[in-house]
Amino acid sequence: MAKKNEPKVNLVEVLKEVMDAKNMDDTIIEGALKQALISAARKYLHIEKKIEVEIDKETNEIHVFLRVEVVDDYPDYDPEMTADEVEKLDEGYMLVAEAQEFNEEAQPGDFLEIEVPTTTFGRQAIQTAKQLLTQQIRDAERQKITDTYRDRVGTMISGEVLRLEGRNVIVSLGKQTEAMIPHKEQISHERLVQGQSVKAVIARVEESAKNGAQVILSRASGDFLKELFRQEVPEIYEGSVEIKGVARDPGFRAKIAVYSRDEKIDPVGACVGMKGARVQTIVRELGNERIDIVHWNPDQDVFITRALAPANIVKLTDVPGTNRTVVVINDENLAQAIGKNGQNVKLAATLVGRDLDVFGENEWSAKNEEEKAQVLKPREQELQRFARNRAESLFSGANADAAQEPEA
Repeated sequence: MAKKNEPKVNLVEVLKEVMDAKNMDDTIIEGALKQALISAARKYLHIEKKIEVEIDKETNEIHVFLRVEVVDDYPDYDPEMTADEVEKLDEGYMLVAEAQEFNEEAQPGDFLEIEVPTTTFGRQAIQTAKQLLTQQIRDAERQKITDTYRDRVGTMISGEVLRLEGRNVIVSLGKQTEAMIPHKEQISHERLVQGQSVKAVIARVEESAKNGAQVILSRASGDFLKELFRQEVPEIYEGSVEIKGVARDPGFRAKIAVYSRDEKIDPVGACVGMKGARVQTIVRELGNERIDIVHWNPDQDVFITRALAPANIVKLTDVPGTNRTVVVINDENLAQAIGKNGQNVKLAATLVGRDLDVFGENEWSAKNEEEKAQVLKPREQELQRFARNRAESLFSGANADAAQEPEA
């Protein structure tokens, strides 16, 4: 009970202050408020009994009741019930001696109903209720964020830069939802400023005890490039042109492979647009990142050749049992094919899904047959990796088939 000299604090008013600061669904708020009041009432009464809360939405009045059945002894329960289930049922009963502390005339079989005066709750009970309400709302907010954004991973979203926290950018998504663009998910050399509108893709939703649910955005991922093309190129949005792959060095260079099943549509031309208008809009959004648009082809050699264009490919040789292709390039194009710090060949390799081992024509011609055979010989680690990837691919395929197989 509250101490005599302790100033009275209106518990309901304290809890309403917490609720008013949150923009949450009324049902969620109501549930959290009831739980907080139940916890406070039990702490105030020093009992773990059935407490019910009634809220009159018309008058905005809140009443808290202790409601139990008075008994001589607790009833027998089903032996298969769990301890928690038994404890829950016990909350609805009160022994005679304890019940008479609330009503001297209480007898076995009576239904005891006592209104608990929330205006006389002690500070400790009020603090407990406030903490519980805050936690319940925080949990509800986390769940709401998770439910709203988890199924939208990989899709484009727009927001406004709220602030910078170290090297991370905090973005407002509206309705009091904040997202973060970590430094590694930002475009190189890009400097976002407070108040700036920004586009990004939803990379993932992270959950932690400290920060709750956190929406993570990305401007550096391949998905962001895909979504930009989907926005700017109607043929991609409508599905007549398909994005087959993306490789990026964010802020510097990217390669995107596109394909059309309709021979009347040039997929590369569709992406470039009239006088380059479509691709230039994307380039500006990416801070002048250079974009190579590659016409995808199911023939691996053709695809590799296009991915390294305009280099003149002299010879392509797959190394058996590995994921590596040896590429011999005309010396005049060698530097261009490799790119600064190997950037171009790395992006091409990522795009085609092969390790590309590049040689100049003269360098390759200077090798004797034994040296060439050594280059084309599978390396032990390559064989192990290829076997592991192959096993994983087969295992995934088997699982997919099993999931689709109808039950007997």
